[in-house]
Amino acid sequence: MAKLGRVITEAIILHAGRDEWLRRMAHPFWFQSFGAVMGMDWHSSGITTSVMGALKRGLAPVNAELGIYVCGGRGKHSRKTPSELRTVGDRTGLPGDDLAHTSRLVAKVDSAALQDGFELYLHSFVVAADGKWTVVQQGMNGGRRQARRYHWLHEDVSSFVDEPHSAIDGPNQGTIVNLTDRRAARSRDAQVELVRGGPDRVLATVRKLREADAPAPQQGSLPHLSLPAHHEVKESDVVLRRLHASLAAAADRGPSDFAGLLMTPGVGARTVASLAMVSEVIYGAPHRFSDPGRFSYAHGGKDGHPFPVPLKVYDETIRVIKDAVEKARLGNDERMSAIRRLDDQARRLEGVVSGKPWQELVVQERRVSHRYGGRTVTGFAKPPRSAKAADDDQLDMFQKT
Repeated sequence: MAKLGRVITEAIILHAGRDEWLRRMAHPFWFQSFGAVMGMDWHSSGITTSVMGALKRGLAPVNAELGIYVCGGRGKHSRKTPSELRTVGDRTGLPGDDLAHTSRLVAKVDSAALQDGFELYLHSFVVAADGKWTVVQQGMNGGRRQARRYHWLHEDVSSFVDEPHSAIDGPNQGTIVNLTDRRAARSRDAQVELVRGGPDRVLATVRKLREADAPAPQQGSLPHLSLPAHHEVKESDVVLRRLHASLAAAADRGPSDFAGLLMTPGVGARTVASLAMVSEVIYGAPHRFSDPGRFSYAHGGKDGHPFPVPLKVYDETIRVIKDAVEKARLGNDERMSAIRRLDDQARRLEGVVSGKPWQELVVQERRVSHRYGGRTVTGFAKPPRSAKAADDDQLDMFQKT
């Protein structure tokens, strides 16, 4: 995940710049799709920890080159964020103390000003060499066994207490105490005034509220992504016309672009199918990430849903993108252009082509999983009882070129 996260990040920055990569990190649907295409459980709260941890490890060797620094993390690592930001400041000339203050303030807002029953346990602060930043942090509700992710982006924050979030990812919990709601401005001012008035005034106000038994004000809803609890990827979780378009684009562009142009022996149609989905993560428009479960088709999931992670395909995907990025930096953009054409072709074919139902595609992948080094947290995939039956059922797109 660290290797794939790094090359995808490098490709996005090479294509659209650091600012665009920061914006995507603050987009909950893109972030979830990014994690899914990296082989993480598509619906799991662990996708946040895994993605941010992989990026911190993967980008560490190229921090200075890319101008991207990932600080903080989960648990005890989150408490190291201020010191890590000061270290970044020493290396880059950025105001490390100011960044550390921003980090603490962001964490305080989502733990105190936004009281929604979720206790923060992960705080990742990503800062660029020019001082722009994005924050991804997550809270856990142990009783409900649910997580909620909070996205922040520097350019969206005009005030840290007035609707500062780019998005919130998690299930709707009904009425909450949300002092960052724009309609809570009067409440925030009143609280400051009460504190200045001393404890007697606070107690008197509390007594009046209890006697009046006033109803709680309605809270505004923030944009958020809410995912189902089931582990498997169901057909209802996938926009099939988009998946069919990606697979058709791989079948259409693969033979000409990858066998002829890229000259990468061993890159079969299955790898090109994964590259088509990675290409969308690199180049795709925001509206195409409304079904992050679809991106689990690229490299499966470590929990075996929708199928085991095909390690051979995964490694080939990393190799092709890494090679394309390195050549693009030297002025040879042909290989990156070939990868981009997969996304372009998928957009043209969306709604025009059709294909197998989701379940049939998943069953087929599981039948041949052992061939691609399929692996889950419990071990490697085993061959089906009848290898010949798997060969007979195998679709053309899964055969090696």
